[in-house]
Amino acid sequence: MANSGVQLLGFGLSLIGIIGLIVGTILPQWKMSAYVGDSIITAVATYQGLWMSCAFQSTGQLQCKIYDSILQLDSDLQATRALMIVGIIVSICGLGVACMGMKCTTCGANDKVRKARTAMTGGIILLVGALCAIVACSWFAHNVIRAFYNPFTPVNTKKFLDVLGGAMLAASCPGSKQVSKYPKSNSARSASGSNKEYV
Repeated sequence: MANSGVQLLGFGLSLIGIIGLIVGTILPQWKMSAYVGDSIITAVATYQGLWMSCAFQSTGQLQCKIYDSILQLDSDLQATRALMIVGIIVSICGLGVACMGMKCTTCGANDKVRKARTAMTGGIILLVGALCAIVACSWFAHNVIRAFYNPFTPVNTKKFLDVLGGAMLAASCPGSKQVSKYPKSNSARSASGSNKEYV
């Protein structure tokens, strides 16, 4: 059986994950395309999400439009929407079940075996919710990549994944040992160096 600290850490990470699922489902940056015309004045970037599409023009104007009808959406987008919503609902249910089985709660009887099984069941439900979200994101990414490599898609309207850009930026963090670009301050030199006194 896990100790209370591990259970609290798992609960906290699951809660952060559910918040991330909700935010990720709402945001419109699932698919991005850029069109640059003959001049920079006609540059337009479009963002498409599960619920709305937005256009950002080079003048700084951002316009978003919520999808009018679910019937006019692609079946892939409808399936991705459904999987993300199911993933969120299942994850919230799993978090509730796991909360009842944690050692630090008083829900249920004092039977430690029953509470451990309840916490394990909540963890399995959380994994199923996460699997739904992973399948939805992978499916959507596959469709974006397939459209990117389609030879009939114009070159200046190819789609890009913001997640890939974020991952590359996150991977470019410096190592743990950092060398200072600035010389040591006078107080550090005087403490380690000379014993001369100046008036």
